[in-house]
Amino acid sequence: MIRVRGIVLPDREERSFWIDGELLRTDPVPGADLVVDGGYLLPGLVDAHTHPGTERPGVPFDDATLRSHLTDHREAGVLLVRTPGSAARIPAWVDEDPDLPRVRSAGRWLATPGRFVPGYGRDVTEAELVAAAVDEARSSSGWCKVIADWEFGDPAISLGLLTEVVSAVHAVGGRVAAHCQTAEGSHNAVLAGVDSLEHGRYLDQDLLDRMVRNGTALVPTLNVMGNKIDEVRAREATPRRDWLLKGWEGAVANVRAAEEAGVLVLAGTDSFPCGTVANEVGWLIRGGMSAEAAIAGASWEARSWLGLPGLVDGAPADLVVYDVDPTLDPRVLAHPSAIILRGRVVRSRNL
Repeated sequence: MIRVRGIVLPDREERSFWIDGELLRTDPVPGADLVVDGGYLLPGLVDAHTHPGTERPGVPFDDATLRSHLTDHREAGVLLVRTPGSAARIPAWVDEDPDLPRVRSAGRWLATPGRFVPGYGRDVTEAELVAAAVDEARSSSGWCKVIADWEFGDPAISLGLLTEVVSAVHAVGGRVAAHCQTAEGSHNAVLAGVDSLEHGRYLDQDLLDRMVRNGTALVPTLNVMGNKIDEVRAREATPRRDWLLKGWEGAVANVRAAEEAGVLVLAGTDSFPCGTVANEVGWLIRGGMSAEAAIAGASWEARSWLGLPGLVDGAPADLVVYDVDPTLDPRVLAHPSAIILRGRVVRSRNL
């Protein structure tokens, strides 16, 4: 048996945990090996929007690539990921591998005609969408992912149809993630009561209170657009380029407004390489979120939202350790000094 001791966030109380198998325990066990002594302890980091297994359309989903991507997450201290849509269903062996992060999958992307990359997810007609959403939710970790809108000028899925999807999936105990990057798509998704709004670049801030009432989380994925925004600005002016820039400005502004309204804002990278959720936290902070709220959306709040407790007795033994408080210096989030996954030490340095 091993023991860890440090200052637990967000409570900022010094505690000790004894690791019994894959669980944290608070009752002392004499003779346990002290593998972490000091520092700041967080529940394992979370990437709430990542697509391991393939990096671009046209490239087949591959188990070796999936393992490599998940390993990259783990090495960065990301011990829980949500895959809101994938080119294939996440195979069962992932949950059985103690060396890989825990995965919450939404099955395959659900794309109706004219929305999304043909053949990259699960192509369905609008008449088939409700049944397909229920099927993906039942066949995954309880989630499904709907491409609620797509490109500049394209119509979004109607409010009526999206409401049917949400009602049917909720009826079987599932949850709905919606890809939204247009005003119409975000509007329809919020009014339909989806469980998470992915991107939400043109989200009307007047809808934030509705999101709070519905329990809809916002996953803005600033990292993926922020990393190439200068290149977009340098392009020749076109309606689509202007649409992208205005959407980016809206997405950044929405981050602070969402936090102030009480919307749960989660960190999701939607980009490669995997294991860069610390970058997304940085973007959330630059967007105006407090450091603590941004880190919570990549750790304890995100884990709770996905059904896992924080650092308490009986919780999964998934934790990361930092030399200094990451809420005071968020740059350290990318450099954990210790990582423990499912009770096994991935990295440890006696602090």
